[in-house]
Amino acid sequence: MDTADQTYIKTHNQRILLDHIIQHHPISRADLSKMTRLNKATVSSQTASLMEKELIYEIGTGISSGGRRPVMLEFNKNAGYVIGVDLGVHYILTLLTDLEGNILFHDYVETSNPSIESIKPILIERIELIAKMAPPSPYGIIGIGVGVHGFVNNDELIVLTPHSKWKDVELKTTLESHFHCPVLIENEANAGAYGEKLFGAIKNCSNCIFVSVGMGIGVGIIMNGELYRGTEGFSGEMGHMTIDLNGGKCGCGNYGCWELYASEGAFFKKMAALKNLDEMNLEQISKLIQEHDGEAMEELEKFGYYLGIGLTNIINTFNPEAVVLRSNFIESNPIVLNSIQNTISARITRYVHQSHQIYLSQLHRNATALGAASFVIHHFLMESDHVSLKQDARAFDSI
Repeated sequence: MDTADQTYIKTHNQRILLDHIIQHHPISRADLSKMTRLNKATVSSQTASLMEKELIYEIGTGISSGGRRPVMLEFNKNAGYVIGVDLGVHYILTLLTDLEGNILFHDYVETSNPSIESIKPILIERIELIAKMAPPSPYGIIGIGVGVHGFVNNDELIVLTPHSKWKDVELKTTLESHFHCPVLIENEANAGAYGEKLFGAIKNCSNCIFVSVGMGIGVGIIMNGELYRGTEGFSGEMGHMTIDLNGGKCGCGNYGCWELYASEGAFFKKMAALKNLDEMNLEQISKLIQEHDGEAMEELEKFGYYLGIGLTNIINTFNPEAVVLRSNFIESNPIVLNSIQNTISARITRYVHQSHQIYLSQLHRNATALGAASFVIHHFLMESDHVSLKQDARAFDSI
């Protein structure tokens, strides 16, 4: 066996052990050997290497099952920190997390001009702000994950954002050049689905759908426990499926798109027109609903109906165990779920009627940023070269 093969096997075994320690810590070397079926010598040498890299540490002895009490190993969740960003049309939400996805700091700012020229300096400023909150650690800031409301291809190029009108934006290169650390760009619904799968309502589901309802509608698809991206990375753009053959033109270029009828943006615009206002916000509309305003309640019923139409199509297509809805408006006004569920119940084929559940997001507005951060964590722990990353850990601090 040549050196390259030996190096690959050692790295592979090390990642298996690290994954089991993360999932089951605190854990002994003997239990690791049993769970992974690696021999004790391999477990001993590879856990020693992980300790040298400061990714794990010993925390003392556990309970004996006969003989000496075992020394227990713990995952070092503070070996490094990661920044997650939800880059919305009119806001930037930024999180700092440890390597277990625990949120340490949170920043939120609203933006008025969605152009890329206006957004870039604000985005860099907010990332710098949150990075300064990171405690000292062996690896520093290990990377930045950004969820973008638009079409993101497999090369992480932002091909199109229908609402902010970006086209072919290389945000990844810009941020990596500025911060000198790995940057991951992902569609916001994909990131939200990944976050909910790891930490939220669908952590125990293998086949599920995440639906983000905001200015538009995005869908993240979990199939057989894995995020499904499609051939070019554009899966889940179901906000742009046609539900009205004679409908108006959408920002994506299609006509009669689902999000023209069932997005928060469409609902708020309709309510503002009814009340003869230039615009309305979540608080204003929620107040009208709480007061049982006639026009608001009628439009709320229509909003739930159109959401239900699209969700029926999704359920019939994917036959998921669960559907998670992520929407500030729906979470503030869960009464709309009645209209959604009534529409689905009336239209779904009877053979799949009982095979799905509708949940509200457990991560709320943090779902996309936390999911984006989690992609970076996974890459760092399971795919990257920790030694070289540790050598470059302070590059971020020079910014």
